[in-house]
Amino acid sequence: MSSTIEELERRRDAARLGGGQKRIDAQHAKGKLTARERLDVLLDEGSFEELDMYVEHNAVDFGMADQVIPGDGVVTGSGTINGRLVFVFSQDFTVFGGSLSERHAQKICKIMDMALKVGAPVIGLNDSGGARIQEGVASLGGYAEVFQRNVLASGVVPQLSLIMGPCAGGAVYSPAMTDFIFMVKDSSYMFVTGPDVVKTVTNEVVTQEELGGASTHTVKSGVADVAFENDIEALLAARDFIDFLPASNREDVPERPSEDRWDRTEESLDTLIPPSANQPYDMHELIRKVVDEGEFFELQPAHAGNILIGFGRIEGRTVGIVANQPMVLAGVLDINSSKKAARFVRFCDAFDIPIVTFVDVPGFLPGVGQEHSGIIKHGAKLLFAYAEATVPKITVITRKAYGGAYDVMASKHLRGDLNYAWPTAEIAVMGAKGAVEIIFRGKTPEEIAERTAEYEARFANPFVAASKGFIDEVILPHSTRRRIALGLRKLRNKSLENPWKKHDNIPL
Repeated sequence: MSSTIEELERRRDAARLGGGQKRIDAQHAKGKLTARERLDVLLDEGSFEELDMYVEHNAVDFGMADQVIPGDGVVTGSGTINGRLVFVFSQDFTVFGGSLSERHAQKICKIMDMALKVGAPVIGLNDSGGARIQEGVASLGGYAEVFQRNVLASGVVPQLSLIMGPCAGGAVYSPAMTDFIFMVKDSSYMFVTGPDVVKTVTNEVVTQEELGGASTHTVKSGVADVAFENDIEALLAARDFIDFLPASNREDVPERPSEDRWDRTEESLDTLIPPSANQPYDMHELIRKVVDEGEFFELQPAHAGNILIGFGRIEGRTVGIVANQPMVLAGVLDINSSKKAARFVRFCDAFDIPIVTFVDVPGFLPGVGQEHSGIIKHGAKLLFAYAEATVPKITVITRKAYGGAYDVMASKHLRGDLNYAWPTAEIAVMGAKGAVEIIFRGKTPEEIAERTAEYEARFANPFVAASKGFIDEVILPHSTRRRIALGLRKLRNKSLENPWKKHDNIPL
């Protein structure tokens, strides 16, 4: 028996050493943690239970039969984050550069299958050179198996990807199909084809960082959600983030005890809206003064800043928040902001997370570039997402709600449950000056000014919409948190179903 135990320990030690101390030192020299060190930070202490520690690849070509390392470049298993079950895989760059083989993929698929069966989030720590070229098509088949499970798990269990090193070629499509992507600055990158291929095909010279680094994907492309300074920051943020999410689409949102009174008033909100309609204010202030303890986990903060998305809590329960941001492009809706918010709304709806929407929107962004790039279809994504959502939806119009953008932003007409407006709200087809210049074309400047004042008195308020039942109540800004909390209580047992269908056909 003792010899058997010694053999077990020997095999375990070999698996834990991965690609060997030299490669571990090289990983540390780059400022990166190893696959196992990352799991130690991510999971509760002592909670990790590893599966498939002894799995080896089955390749024999190109000398691979002589290069066998237990675990085959990925650490898989389950553990807990703040006591809640999660399934994890962590690619080990010290073993064949973290490249994906057939067996490597089977390990990932096994924990994804288990997560689906029991209803628990999947967190992937990606650090891989891509498909293991020595295995050829077998590794490509492995990727496709993972992709298939990403699709089946979508909307069933939350999926979070942390890009902590290279992620190139086919490898990028698995994270792209997960719900959220975190990246690490200066040490992680994602691209379909690398700089060398780009130079060969298009003659463009670009660095890895410029092509697919964390700043590129969190600012320009919107592929990733948040960029962090280092591995530790990203992993600790992932711990906080998972706390907002239900375990699966069969579970209720998590509840955290809060000492922040549900009926707390915020007198400062009564003066948040500036006296001039053209003067911006920061919507972050409103969000943080409404949610519990001012805690707002913002997603995609550096991309499409004219709309804000993220998670907060009201009475300890998770809510999804969408808000126009007057500080950026006056809060106008454009292609990027529509896509950003639409995907978030659909995530919330898939996991029964109530949606709170703060509206200050002057309309859709005009321009040739927007029209030629498909603003009609992209703007319709947000409209579609709100219209199909059956979760509790509470909307607060703080200032402008003009034109089609009023309809799109969770209006009463899209089955909004509770639609409130502040006294400063202006709900109209367009701003007074533009409307008057169309209605009274050819009039003198004096007449235009007079008619503009008349239009403002008539429409630059929430009461016309309220008189038609489009606004449920005009509320005082300082009572916003109380109204939302009461509304969420009322809507907790909301029951609403869309007509039966195999699936919808959102305008992609």
